Amino acid sequence: MRAMNRYDVVTLGESMLRLTPPGYLRIEQTRSFDIWVGGTESNTAVGLARLGMHVAWLSRLPASPLGRYISNRIAQYGVDVSQVVWSRDERLGIYFHEKAIDPRASEIIYDRRDSAMSRMQPGDLPDELFQAGAADLLHTTGITLAISDTAQATVHAAMQHARAAGWRISFDTNYRSKLWSGAEAAIGCHRAMQLADVIICPLDDYGHLYGDASADAALLGLAERFPNTLIVMTLGVDGAIARPTTGEVLRQPAILAGEVGRIGGGDAFAAGFLYAWLRHADVELALKWGAAMSAMKYTIPGDLPLVDREAVAALATGESGGGLIR
Repeated sequence: MRAMNRYDVVTLGESMLRLTPPGYLRIEQTRSFDIWVGGTESNTAVGLARLGMHVAWLSRLPASPLGRYISNRIAQYGVDVSQVVWSRDERLGIYFHEKAIDPRASEIIYDRRDSAMSRMQPGDLPDELFQAGAADLLHTTGITLAISDTAQATVHAAMQHARAAGWRISFDTNYRSKLWSGAEAAIGCHRAMQLADVIICPLDDYGHLYGDASADAALLGLAERFPNTLIVMTLGVDGAIARPTTGEVLRQPAILAGEVGRIGGGDAFAAGFLYAWLRHADVELALKWGAAMSAMKYTIPGDLPLVDREAVAALATGESGGGLIR
């Protein structure tokens, strides 16, 4: 990284190939797959870049055509991938998505064990990146904590380096039951949440980590555990709520959207929220941008939130003329 580079946000995590049968075919029926690129931190990185931020994505990829495919697609949308660690003779994680409509449930099948990213270690982190002034914020999630012990150690080391460099930190719990149990996640996420300036936690995640509770009780529960942290809780169709360290509770209704691509909606929310929070230091406005980004992502196939900033701004401010041909 050249000394003149300054990132608004650095994200850290795994990105995979997603293989999806066309339409609503079942995997056992299909003769072909649509290929997408997706990973929660790279999804958020792309969303932030589409909003005009300077973003870097940190990860570990195999030095193979598949690894380069991932890197090229993420770079295509304005994310700096120069900090990626390249490995030899290792594999890329993939996952299968069988899309369905009610009453049949969509299904995710992971094939990511022992991926290149799962072997990332604290020593892979670039020392020259984690310097004062190199970035404003580090963003990562519970998924990266869950994929391996070494990845978890890498996340914790990156957070400590970021804190020492004076960066802010955001952490999304992003619980996945196929990766670890709620009890394991509660322990694994605790250290990360202790270091975070912003915690984003879906209400369902709170239930898995700490037990079922109402939205307000869950928000208060996190605020009591992490009193010096901005807490943001997403509620699905009920929108989102937030509790700044000053103690008030802010509420944002969901913005209704037609569902074309559900996967990545939470990552898009994180991108919208962090963009407005970093730019304007206004939590209420950040909730609006998060809701608008998530709604826009639902209308876009694939994992990446390939939004237009102007359209998100119009939706966040209530000026959108949705449904019209532009």
